[in-house]
Amino acid sequence: MKKREPRQKILLAVLLLLPSAAAYVLHWAIFRNAHDIFFYLLMDVAFLFVQAVLATLVFDRLLNAREHEAIQKKLNVVVGVFFSQVGTPLLRLLSAFDCRAEETRKHLKVDGGWNEQHFAKMQIVLQSHEPEIDAGRGDLALLKVTLEEQRDFLVRLLENPNLLEHETLTELLWAVFHLVDELAHRPNMASLPAPDRKHLEIDIRRAYDLLVKEWLRHMQHLKTDYPYLFSLAVRTNPFDPDAKVEVS
Repeated sequence: MKKREPRQKILLAVLLLLPSAAAYVLHWAIFRNAHDIFFYLLMDVAFLFVQAVLATLVFDRLLNAREHEAIQKKLNVVVGVFFSQVGTPLLRLLSAFDCRAEETRKHLKVDGGWNEQHFAKMQIVLQSHEPEIDAGRGDLALLKVTLEEQRDFLVRLLENPNLLEHETLTELLWAVFHLVDELAHRPNMASLPAPDRKHLEIDIRRAYDLLVKEWLRHMQHLKTDYPYLFSLAVRTNPFDPDAKVEVS
């Protein structure tokens, strides 16, 4: 098969060149004007380079931009499904371990009045905000059960090839999945030695920190592009103890 491919390409090139050569011969037979034939032939050859520039620099960039936009839309759907299925309930569980939970809630009581400036300011605040995790404050056993129930869902998300375009979500999923594995290998959450609890606190803090930042980016996206989804997200805000899903 590999030996036939060059022959097929040569045959295809000949078949494509024959009609062009026939057209030039016909032109010569009718008009007897070699000047025009060579003039337009050189013009066509010169324009090939212009076409190459247009194809590589302009059209290719436009196609890549449209492809990137389509991938981003798919990824935003994936992020939305993640928070609906796992992210939002997990935020409630992990915030119970945070000694600075009240301070975090104060920053993230997102409502309908937030604009781009609010989100930009909070993103800066979160960059310097370090959660303080205490494994004794929350329910490790409940966290373990909840995450193990979502293991298959998380695996399916990690198998999505489009995640390569979303570095922050990929990093978050790996952090959460690592926490799942750490908890799954501990049969008894009630009798962990102190060094092991400290190790789990590091894993919880990593996942929680990434989750909070991704949640804020997701809320900003909903506010901009999907106001009706943003409304529901505000009414189920895991950082607002007064949030109610019922519209009052």
